[in-house]
Amino acid sequence: MAATTKTHFTIPIPKLGNNPGGSVVCTEPAPAVYLLTITSPPDNRLTVASCGAILDALDLIEFDSSRFPQKGVVVTTSGIPKFYSNGLDLELALSDPSFLPESLYKLFARFLTYPMPTIALLNGHAFAGGLMLAMHHDYRVMNPSKGFACVNELDFGVPLKPAMSAIFRLKLAPQVYRSVALEANRFSGPTSLEAGIADALGGLDDVIKLVDTKRLTTKGKTGIYGIMKAEMYRESLALLSPEGHAKQEKREREVIAKGEDDRRERGEKRVKELNVAGKAKL
Repeated sequence: MAATTKTHFTIPIPKLGNNPGGSVVCTEPAPAVYLLTITSPPDNRLTVASCGAILDALDLIEFDSSRFPQKGVVVTTSGIPKFYSNGLDLELALSDPSFLPESLYKLFARFLTYPMPTIALLNGHAFAGGLMLAMHHDYRVMNPSKGFACVNELDFGVPLKPAMSAIFRLKLAPQVYRSVALEANRFSGPTSLEAGIADALGGLDDVIKLVDTKRLTTKGKTGIYGIMKAEMYRESLALLSPEGHAKQEKREREVIAKGEDDRRERGEKRVKELNVAGKAKL
């Protein structure tokens, strides 16, 4: 690691509702390694404001050539030791129908097509939307001794949207995807590494070691890195687009909900028939 860390900019995260806001600070702990430290107490919930601040930070690194003359690697982490991110601020998310397509999915898609390698440094818990954000990075480095990675929507009865689940299906083995989605398993650092959720264990020094080992600061120089990723993850990107979101929401309303109602009606009718016929004996 470099002896001194250069600070490039700070972007405020405005207060929104009961969420206190915070900041995104960009530093350069090693040459061409751009570290975005997200701090929004108490647990880095994702809001319109925080998604917007991270998007602005990504734009500055990509397009402000006077400040960032060299392509490099973008690393995100948290300034809150216990949490990388505890997911969505549900109260705010549920009250704003534009949040998913215009903020959260826009952020996910930005990382999936970003023209430089991206690494999520999971210093603490990454739950639900927080783990989804990390999965849309190219690499993940996780704290080996504290913090869990988990998609816990099953536990509180919220089905995963297609755009949320797609990245796990594309990046993880089927049995790991099953454990993530249908078991709400909590993965520690070591089990995350074993499952392929994490690429390495450790802290910032280990991130920089990964960057050096894979020569990641050189990967964005030809200008096609983001294009390559867009092809790799085109199915996910289609679902993350505003058009994809609208189509899936319509499908959820008209097909999935109605289908579930019809299935339940048929099942209850059949139970009555079986009971009347005396076929269901104790």
